[in-house]
Amino acid sequence: MPIFIPPLLQWTLGALGAAVAAKFLVRQWRRVNENLHPAEPLRQSAREDIRVLRRDPVSGVYRPE
Repeated sequence: MPIFIPPLLQWTLGALGAAVAAKFLVRQWRRVNENLHPAEPLRQSAREDIRVLRRDPVSGVYRPE
């Protein structure tokens, strides 16, 4: 004799299962990408290469320091 499961409960269990599967896949995706392409911190010299602009009070034009 088959067991009757209400459709609302079936949809709920299906959505819950899909959410768990998506979370698992995202975690694995990020783990593999981190192994293949480790994040390297921004070098101090790279920060120093960024030019700072200051506003000229007379003309109102932004100019590099």
